[in-house]
Amino acid sequence: MVDEKAVITVYGAEQICASCVGAPGSKDTYEWLQAAIGRKYIDNVVGYNYININEPQADQKHSDFIERIFSEDLFYPIVFVNEEMVAEGIPRLKTIYQALDKYEIPLQLK
Repeated sequence: MVDEKAVITVYGAEQICASCVGAPGSKDTYEWLQAAIGRKYIDNVVGYNYININEPQADQKHSDFIERIFSEDLFYPIVFVNEEMVAEGIPRLKTIYQALDKYEIPLQLK
């Protein structure tokens, strides 16, 4: 197995963000991103994490960011590529792909 070059982390909740009514839920977005990224890139070099913002977290980094989500009223889902926040609210694939390209993730052969 190849080492992960990039990790996609999605912060979200079961309940859709009040400002994002009509948008897909956070878990749906997480699954959609896995499918979309897997169609374009070699998927075994991309890792995925889903963080439910309504559950306690063992990792202090995640706990701190969840506090920030609530204190700054950020829209979720929030998507990170490694340590870079690339989407808040409704993510755009183009932006996420641009972030992945920085890590030279190999493309799927067509």
